[in-house]
Amino acid sequence: MISSPEAARIVLVTKAHLFKPTYPPSKEKMIGPEALFFHQGAYHSRLKKLVLAAFLPSVIRGSVSEIEQIVLKFLPTWENTTINTLQEMKRYAFDVAMISAFGHKRDSEMKGIKQLYQCLEKGYNSMPLDLPGTPFHKAMKARKQLNETLRRLIQERRGNEKAGGGGLLGNLLGAKNHKVDQLSDSQIADNVIGVIFAAHDTTASVLTWVLKYLHDNRDLLEAVTREQDGIQRKIIEENRRLTWDDTRHMPLTTRVIQETLRRASILSFTFREAVEDVEFEGYYIPKGWKVLPLFRTIHHCADFFPQPEKFDPSRFEVPLRPNTFIPFGNGVHSCPGSELAKLEMLVLLHHLTTSYRYPFILSFSP
Repeated sequence: MISSPEAARIVLVTKAHLFKPTYPPSKEKMIGPEALFFHQGAYHSRLKKLVLAAFLPSVIRGSVSEIEQIVLKFLPTWENTTINTLQEMKRYAFDVAMISAFGHKRDSEMKGIKQLYQCLEKGYNSMPLDLPGTPFHKAMKARKQLNETLRRLIQERRGNEKAGGGGLLGNLLGAKNHKVDQLSDSQIADNVIGVIFAAHDTTASVLTWVLKYLHDNRDLLEAVTREQDGIQRKIIEENRRLTWDDTRHMPLTTRVIQETLRRASILSFTFREAVEDVEFEGYYIPKGWKVLPLFRTIHHCADFFPQPEKFDPSRFEVPLRPNTFIPFGNGVHSCPGSELAKLEMLVLLHHLTTSYRYPFILSFSP
């Protein structure tokens, strides 16, 4: 287990070729063995470039209006009712992930995909017992159906260039050059499934913690609301909608998200496996042994973050020590959708704070 920033950087960046990503076989089977998470080398590099191209700031800035429309339909459903915060955040993040993955979508297609995903998710962390009636068996059955659904969609879009629809799927479908053939249907399906799974689950968890920390820190909530009210006044004066540039002028709200990422550390650690015998800072790590960089331990170290248990967004007003804040991982396997995640959080918080007022009646279970 690696708990220093310098050691984590060696494993994830400077000596990353010696430590391959590794996951339990059941997870790999459920997401798909050809997803980029499970690979390194040329195949991984090619896929990473394609996935990153779908989540560049220059690309996702055009999604602000679509994300905002999701929020405007989503928030009113909370009124006069009791909600499960995490499940509602998953619902929101999933809808955003659908736009990013498929571009212009048909609701009929997306409804079926969403239902299969929900079944898949229920079995993801279950015991890998592939017996009738178990959550894992139901999830694997849904995974097979999801694969068939995506393959039909892929074939349709291959046969009709106008139906490409943009998004991650459009990027993967158009991926070929003089040296490399186009990706197979199974490669595309595995990577779409994997990216959506990663995109909606972690973002939903972070948003749930953001709401809790704002609920518990009312002075901070009021300050965030003032910042967002100022942006809202400008929007009304100029008779327009929220824009990408507006989200670049939310410094306090951004720091609240950053501090939530540190304090909650949704991605607590990551798995790596030594691909050969490695001498590491005086330790011998045999080939095949697991190496775990512990992000939560780094984020909660008092040497880097004084009073680490305190929720204090002002920490991010000054530059941090290198490699001490790595909520999205680091190196070639860092999260490609980090900018989209931050964008959808900012859009939701803007409308939540400007259209509604605390106190909400909130209950958070451990």
